[in-house]
Amino acid sequence: MATMQSGSQGTKAARTGAAIFDLDRTLLAGASGPIISDALRQVGLLSSSTSGIESVAFGIFNLIGETWPSMLISRQGARAARGWPVELVQEAAEIATSRLLQSVLPFALQEIEEHRAVGRKLVMATTTPADLIGPLAEALGFDDVVATRYATSSGHYDGTIDGEFVWGKGKARSVKLWAQDNRVDLDQSYAYSDSYYDVPLLSIVGNPRAVNPDPRMYAQATLRRWPIMHFDVPPGVPKFAGIEPQRLLLLLAQPQLFPWVRFGIEGVENLPSEGPAILVGNHRSYFDPLAISFLLARLGRPARFLGKKEVFDAPLVGDVVTALGGIRVDRGTGSDAPLRAAEDALAAGEMVALMPQGTIPRGPAFFNPELQGRWGAVRLAHATGAPIIPVGLWGTEQVWPRSSRFPDVTQVIRPPRVQITVGPAVELETGDADADTKLVMSAISALLPEESRSQRPPSQDDLARTYPGGVVPEDVEWASEHETDRRPGTD
Repeated sequence: MATMQSGSQGTKAARTGAAIFDLDRTLLAGASGPIISDALRQVGLLSSSTSGIESVAFGIFNLIGETWPSMLISRQGARAARGWPVELVQEAAEIATSRLLQSVLPFALQEIEEHRAVGRKLVMATTTPADLIGPLAEALGFDDVVATRYATSSGHYDGTIDGEFVWGKGKARSVKLWAQDNRVDLDQSYAYSDSYYDVPLLSIVGNPRAVNPDPRMYAQATLRRWPIMHFDVPPGVPKFAGIEPQRLLLLLAQPQLFPWVRFGIEGVENLPSEGPAILVGNHRSYFDPLAISFLLARLGRPARFLGKKEVFDAPLVGDVVTALGGIRVDRGTGSDAPLRAAEDALAAGEMVALMPQGTIPRGPAFFNPELQGRWGAVRLAHATGAPIIPVGLWGTEQVWPRSSRFPDVTQVIRPPRVQITVGPAVELETGDADADTKLVMSAISALLPEESRSQRPPSQDDLARTYPGGVVPEDVEWASEHETDRRPGTD
């Protein structure tokens, strides 16, 4: 493609920034090698007898990243390719591209689009030979490739490298030269890599980013205060030993660790094991998010919870919620930012969880059999096409009512039962946010026990449990009307 060729065209143009991405363990979760090797075998350039050795080598690479010995072997690639027809290698590259595209991490694609939107040049900087990786860069819409180039003679590789071996300091030098030729200001540029050996590359740009860093890169990034990112989880979510915090916490969501509550869980088969989904439940208690976590533990996949800003602003707790991938909602502003963040998560194949009621209903509204919700979940579904999965929660208020600052952990003799029921995806019919929200709330209501659908006058004690601190307002009727007026809502 024309844009893939470096050169000095446009030297009179204003200097601009670039976004420079490493490939293996950065844009991709692991090595590109297995996919490329399979393609080379398909065109007859590699023997199947080497596949076992390669599997071990690539497995080590995926686990710990680049090592000096592995790169010494990689440097010999030009010699191993001596005599190969260039056309066959390019054919193999085309074969590999579709599989490589499927391996690009979801939040890497979003990062690429953000740079494209502000006009930065997109560059792939990789040790992988240019002929093998060019089609992938083109498919991703990159402007150029800085990669190792094998020298050719009469349409065949001659066993030598043309220019730099693009690795370590050689990669940094190659990117510097490319930037000079293309009038790119490296101080305005971004660079992304996982490898300690790319510290020289990240050191020459104004905005270095360590992505899925190997142990030594992690240490360097920490010492230099470089941002650390992971393209397989939302922005702001850290990982420890390759595992995100929410997955670790899901391991602790086991009934035996909570003897003061009994769980009944039904309908787990209605939860998709992969792909985007919007999980919606009724809101009765501060215990509801934990109940949902027990459900997710059964499924074995995390979800991104939308939560009110007060939780995110709380010392320590806010940092934990952010680390778990939570999406902050500032209810007073009416901002669409939370929905955009949720849309990004869904586009990346994540599951998003929210309570359409917004907050736990207070006073008589808590006992209203007709659930009223805000439009956020439906707007997300309309915008993304993700299915809405309803969840009915019952009994959580017996564990942690709104009137209490902490859950009641003393009920170990006769623990209350919390019922969690998952229904099939809601079929949205009208395209109208209000009408479809009513469908969603009806679907949730249908998952609750029969007693939830009967109107009964609450006692004073019942009312007290629905208010913070257990304080019932003097004018309950006025408070009830105010509560009804603010539900449902368009936000």
